Amino acid sequence: MGVSHGARMGLDRMQAPSPTKSTHMPASERKTSTRIDRENTIDEIYERIYVAILEHRLHPGTKLGEERLAEIFGVSRARIREVLARLAHEQIVELYPQRGAYVAKPTIEQARDVFEARRLIEPAVLKRLIDTLTPEKTARLRQHLELEFDARRRDDKRAVIRLSGEFHTLAAELAGNSALARSMRELCMLTCLTIFLYDAPTASSCRSDEHTQIVDAIAKRDRARAEKLMSDHLDHIEHSLKLDATSTEVDLEAIFKG
Repeated sequence: MGVSHGARMGLDRMQAPSPTKSTHMPASERKTSTRIDRENTIDEIYERIYVAILEHRLHPGTKLGEERLAEIFGVSRARIREVLARLAHEQIVELYPQRGAYVAKPTIEQARDVFEARRLIEPAVLKRLIDTLTPEKTARLRQHLELEFDARRRDDKRAVIRLSGEFHTLAAELAGNSALARSMRELCMLTCLTIFLYDAPTASSCRSDEHTQIVDAIAKRDRARAEKLMSDHLDHIEHSLKLDATSTEVDLEAIFKG
């Protein structure tokens, strides 16, 4: 049976590629897509390393070899270098020429500086959070508390450590100041490294009821009480650490000339 002219035209249209669906992406779109893929990959690797440090799975002083990480994540060493540079910018990683990258090991002086900075910054976080408080923000804080309670019930120490730090970064994010949020994220990570180095009991470094009391004060818009509770909270964490310089310094002269 013959095919009519109209039918042939229809078949031709079905078989021919649609002009609106080119099989070749324009160079500008390919470049944008590649850049987005690269940024997403860097963000994902960064976050995985960040969480591993926060949960004390990567210890202070651990070497982060470029080649090994590139193999693990299936990316180039150049991509890993970008991640490590970002972590180094936030003082989470230390870079040494000819030696490579290592998870940061805060000194006792740096640890004290971190707590001093937190005592200055966290009241500002609380003020802005209370000034801009909404029922949705309060609900987010209480949802986070539930995650903390659940981790404690399960005795999941890694989750407890991570969530305890994330409580403070969440408060800063909800406050709505991106600079404060970045600062809190870095300071909480350095606090986490300090806790690991200076022998705080990890599961009780943030007392289970203190975050609840702080959230209750925030919900009541009681700024003075919230700030007092936060100050006490930071005191409890710092005092649980062994930041006694005499206990970590070694008298080399006494060892070798004694």
